[in-house]
Amino acid sequence: MRNNLSNSPAAVRIVPFLIFLLLTFLQGKFGEESRYWFYLAKTVAGAAMLWTVRSHIAEIDWNFSGGAVVVGIAIFTLWVGLDNFYPHLGEAEEPWNPHQQFGTGSSLAILFIAVRLIGSTVVVPLLEEVFYRSFVYRSIMRADFQVVPMGQFHWGAFLITSTVFGLTHREWLAGILCGLAYQGLVCWKKRLGDAMAAHAITNFLLGFWIIWKGAWQFW
Repeated sequence: MRNNLSNSPAAVRIVPFLIFLLLTFLQGKFGEESRYWFYLAKTVAGAAMLWTVRSHIAEIDWNFSGGAVVVGIAIFTLWVGLDNFYPHLGEAEEPWNPHQQFGTGSSLAILFIAVRLIGSTVVVPLLEEVFYRSFVYRSIMRADFQVVPMGQFHWGAFLITSTVFGLTHREWLAGILCGLAYQGLVCWKKRLGDAMAAHAITNFLLGFWIIWKGAWQFW
């Protein structure tokens, strides 16, 4: 994979995301338990792909700045706080609840909860930020996206990328606000790392909230 992708700046940002998306699509297609096993598979695959292409994506660099922390906490608060105040996209699926599927407190339930928390906190932010904020946003401005400085502001790219990002989530309104906030961080800090950190903080807090409150509908 390294040799095939390294010659294409676009491919190293697109292919891992698409593979991750394909594995997401397959969740639940082979029985209810496959939702959990495919999540494990896509988390491992996503981490492996990121490790493989990391040297070809210079902007992968965590930055836990004050702004990233504030945005991460704010988006978590909005995500939970707005949930009952707008219609969501699509029909609600059966909640992702390992305790219900494998037995409360079972080793498999604990495994899949841990995998979900780690995957959503570490793997998902990197894959999504690299794809949306590094590739999609800049490629809207220029086909040769790498010549566009990280963080260069462009209204069209800003709104389109944030909207597309939001509409990939059932919680579309929170998703769009989330996309605007993360893209705003990139434009403010002129780097991707703050958005990655904010995204990770949001997802970690949301995961902790889900586990603590049993609010499995958010997963």
